Amino acid sequence: MKIVTPDFAHGRRRLDKRALSVLLARRLAWHQAVHDPERDPRNDGRWLPELRRWQAARLAASFQGFMQDPKRKPAAEFFLTDLYGDRDFSRRDSDIARVAGKMQRLLPQTLLETLADAIELGALSHAFDLRMAEALERLAPRRKTMDDDLYGRAYREVGLPRLRAHQIDLIVVAGYGLGHALRTRGVSTLLSVLRGPARAAGFGELQSFLERGFGAYAKLDDVSGFIADIERSEREVARRLFASHPEPFAPLPDAHPPSGAARKPIRDR
Repeated sequence: MKIVTPDFAHGRRRLDKRALSVLLARRLAWHQAVHDPERDPRNDGRWLPELRRWQAARLAASFQGFMQDPKRKPAAEFFLTDLYGDRDFSRRDSDIARVAGKMQRLLPQTLLETLADAIELGALSHAFDLRMAEALERLAPRRKTMDDDLYGRAYREVGLPRLRAHQIDLIVVAGYGLGHALRTRGVSTLLSVLRGPARAAGFGELQSFLERGFGAYAKLDDVSGFIADIERSEREVARRLFASHPEPFAPLPDAHPPSGAARKPIRDR
């Protein structure tokens, strides 16, 4: 199984200011285009809200083991609500793109690059959702609710395993990079100093996002271990979905397994 944490995140080539500004602009343009119902009518598809609701619930269920750990719970909640969840990130991502020109001297380079990854993750995830919703309309034109089997069928019909793997790469790099950037010396003070100016300049959503992330990651002893647990599970879920496994979402025995009455650990056939 391919694991990109943490070497992939540490081994990236640093971008100069101009290249970073261009990258942010391009990713924001893609993000805006893929979410625009006038440019892509699939945004008004009837399956899209149910798909996003179901995926958010699935991911939350897989994080139940994290919720039992006081040190990991805040980071898990931030991950679900602010990094890879069922939330409209358009205001945050617009702030990220604009901040490159106005606050680039203040924010760490690694943080800005990680925010660019977060925009790409949001755009790619939504692009997959549009394809999934389109496939669901073909597979189940009269149904209104999702289940594991129907999701798996749509997932395989959309296909694109390399892009799915890249989506998980982005989950890892954005989560890992953000965690370490926010724990860098001086970032806490910087965020406090910028709170008023950021809101006055129209960067309030981005400021709130960074402050929530700082608070969540501050309690985390091991960022690498936390992201690696997520990565192992998500790569295994993808593998089993493509392999038509009967229980693709059952938790791995060694990766933040949910407690209590949750599903049994998954076993290969």
